[in-house]
Amino acid sequence: MAGAKEEHLSHVVFITAAAAIGGFLFGYDSSVINGAVKGIEGRFNAAGFVTGFVVASALIGSAVGAWFGGGIADRLGRTVAMRIAAGVFAVSSIGQALPFALWDLTVWRVLAGVAIGMASVIGPAYIAEVSPPAYRGRLGSFQQLAIVLGIAVSQLVNYAILELAGGDQRGTLLGLEAWQWMLGACVVPALVYLTFAFIIPESPRFLIAVGRRDKARLVLRDVEGDIDLDRRVAQIEAVLTMEHLPRMSDLRGPAFGLLPIVWIGIGLSVFQQFVGINVIFYYSNALWQSVGINPSSSFLISFSSSIINIVGTCVAISMIDKIGRRPLALIGSIGMTLSLGTAAWAFSYAEGSGDHVSLPDPQSMIALIAANLFVLFFSLSWGVVVWVLLGEIFPNRIRAAALSVAAAAQWVANWLITVTFPSLSSRSLSGAYAGYTVFAALSFVFVLIFVRETKGRPLEEMG
Repeated sequence: MAGAKEEHLSHVVFITAAAAIGGFLFGYDSSVINGAVKGIEGRFNAAGFVTGFVVASALIGSAVGAWFGGGIADRLGRTVAMRIAAGVFAVSSIGQALPFALWDLTVWRVLAGVAIGMASVIGPAYIAEVSPPAYRGRLGSFQQLAIVLGIAVSQLVNYAILELAGGDQRGTLLGLEAWQWMLGACVVPALVYLTFAFIIPESPRFLIAVGRRDKARLVLRDVEGDIDLDRRVAQIEAVLTMEHLPRMSDLRGPAFGLLPIVWIGIGLSVFQQFVGINVIFYYSNALWQSVGINPSSSFLISFSSSIINIVGTCVAISMIDKIGRRPLALIGSIGMTLSLGTAAWAFSYAEGSGDHVSLPDPQSMIALIAANLFVLFFSLSWGVVVWVLLGEIFPNRIRAAALSVAAAAQWVANWLITVTFPSLSSRSLSGAYAGYTVFAALSFVFVLIFVRETKGRPLEEMG
């Protein structure tokens, strides 16, 4: 019996890990621009707001992809939506590698963002729907683990390409500049994602919703093991018979036009971004270079932050089904507030402006330590908890639609932070980080007041 249970759990781990490849692409494609920023600036003579807009353009597409991704998944199926996202990832990667103008690059970045947004919705929904309740937190954490692995691998690939190009982001390799190879390399994991999207089974809840009851029984048997299949299918059917295909109109409620639970999902998404985590992963190379660190060393510093991100995510995965989602989020909010506040203090000693900022000792070391502590606290809390909660907190009847709205809000918030950072930091790097500190403190209050614990509860009980 124990061996059978392990076999079922191994199967679930396999299919959830395969679905989380979308998260890997999410992290890879959104972070790979970090290593290409200086090369793009040199190639197209861009700077300041223009640079911020190009970097953030993918996030515009991400909001669109997230908004429509849930509807596509509800109408065509979770795995079909994954295949569409994988195809868009592959095509946009090639386009980003071969731009002939800055606007052309921006268009391909937006298209890549559409795929990222779709993956950000489909992955958590699918994983939540195939995971047994006792393991759903840890399996749901695969999405964030995949994201941080994607970030780390993109930085390793960028570093390897940079070294092959002699340390110059505009160095030539086989007729293309180094930054072009960085942006184009995403086509490889995109094709891997596409392959697995044809292998893994469809969500049993979607199969029941479209009348494929026998196929759903087979999937449930494989993912939940020795259970009363008739009772389980009947339980899901009982919920689905009271529902219809989710529409955005189903999210309407008395609280400023939306249901309160949808606002909670939006709040979680916005706070996750407004603490400024993606400033670290989109601009860290340029930031550390601006204070006098050479390109190769700045890449390695950024990679060290990614390792810390992975370690923190692994800690969260080990703890989330033990201590719960809410305590982890509260711990993270406290740690982020303190570390961001320390970074803001250290950056207040910055000297110079624009591309010629420098920090004296010991503030430069304190800023680096504080930034990495911030990454650690984020990754062991909000980085994982938000994606798990977004897959859990919404009732079945609105899950995909509500997830789309929450994820779209997340991408809009991400865009606002990303596009404003270059101009904010040029005025006051300390002020920018002080703002992120305020939002980290407010995130603690938000969780304390509005977020309920979901640990161990079947999805059919959410409501």
